[in-house]
Amino acid sequence: MRVVVLGSGVVGVASAWYLAKAGHEVTVLDRQPAPGMETSFANAGQVSFGYSSPWAAPGIPLKAMKWLMMRNRPLVVWPLLDTRLYGWVSRMLMNCTEAAYARNKARMVRVADYSRRTLAELREETGIEYDARRRGTLQLFRTQKQLDHIGDDTRVLEQFGVPYDVLDPAGCIDQEPALRHVKGLYVGGLRLPQDETGDAHVFTQRLAALAADKGVSFRQGVTIQGFETAGDAVTGIVTDQGRVTGDAFVCALGSFSTALLKTIGVRIPVYPVKGYSLTLPVRDEDGAPVSTVMDETFKVAITRLGDRIRVGGTAELASFSSRLREPRRQTLVRSLTDVFPRGGNPEEAKFWTGLRPMTPDGTPIVGATRYRNLHLNTGHGTLGWTMACGSGRLLADLVSGAAPEIDHSDLAVSRYMVATA
Repeated sequence: MRVVVLGSGVVGVASAWYLAKAGHEVTVLDRQPAPGMETSFANAGQVSFGYSSPWAAPGIPLKAMKWLMMRNRPLVVWPLLDTRLYGWVSRMLMNCTEAAYARNKARMVRVADYSRRTLAELREETGIEYDARRRGTLQLFRTQKQLDHIGDDTRVLEQFGVPYDVLDPAGCIDQEPALRHVKGLYVGGLRLPQDETGDAHVFTQRLAALAADKGVSFRQGVTIQGFETAGDAVTGIVTDQGRVTGDAFVCALGSFSTALLKTIGVRIPVYPVKGYSLTLPVRDEDGAPVSTVMDETFKVAITRLGDRIRVGGTAELASFSSRLREPRRQTLVRSLTDVFPRGGNPEEAKFWTGLRPMTPDGTPIVGATRYRNLHLNTGHGTLGWTMACGSGRLLADLVSGAAPEIDHSDLAVSRYMVATA
């Protein structure tokens, strides 16, 4: 079939790659001049198969109130006159139960673990390089209370056979030797040995080049204006450079999917949650991370990418604002200088922000819509890089009419319609 993919971020490019492998003629449309230029550009760098967890969790409403009072707060909510925001927050709060958390985390771990296997196969097949390391993630707990509340996470990990280790301070130092310089800062950690790191922007651009070699057409600098429909089918895409037709269509526009889909009556609860990052050169090899350390107190990930350090975090509900706010930078700097004070100089850091496409339950939306030839691959939140290959391959199977390798029945947008009913 002729398949048109909307969006050339890591999820859209992965979708295009697997669709091309399935034998389809693929065209990718995006307004940016090159692939991977928005949310995929400078994310935290984690490929977090084991750390895949929904933000909506028991106790989060109380924690959120405390976070909003912190000087270096990991959560910021702007008082916007935006009904979509308050509807999204309401739905998220409804998912902050033990039953919902277990259900949503199980979905996320299923997709993430599938993506782990799929990414490994892709590396084996293509030899793609992207500053990757496969040395796990260390979730670092500064207080005993944090360490005592990991039971919900470890139970789901055990359910899916995801290995983990609960570490004391000495064990944390064994995994991240630079932590010996800040003894006393933390009481222990949760290590996820199958997690990886890598530069999502580099990966996206190199996978796009490989996809182009397979015949995928990338039309960059094209503004998507809307859909054309007839009955239960999409017949074309309206752009500022003319009409683009196809047999099937895939919407992988991240946070921008919501407004475009609404014009044809497809409603999805995906809202932009703004994140920030710093990227700086390694100053002292002995004081830098070897993989990813997740600072649980500030919800900040500190990741090694080649000769650079990527510091990513903060959840800011500010609609589609791309303004770089200095207080958010200070939160990232605080975490970096606490955990790896010798690793790099924050004054040399490049400051960036991007919009994570979040669903209220944390689970991506992958699958069919009310239109028989329109599929979605969006709503991955902070885990687009982690889930890109798995959801891309799943999407290609669904479009092709092939039997997917994992259960997908609870990933489609129809789950929200059922919940509403």
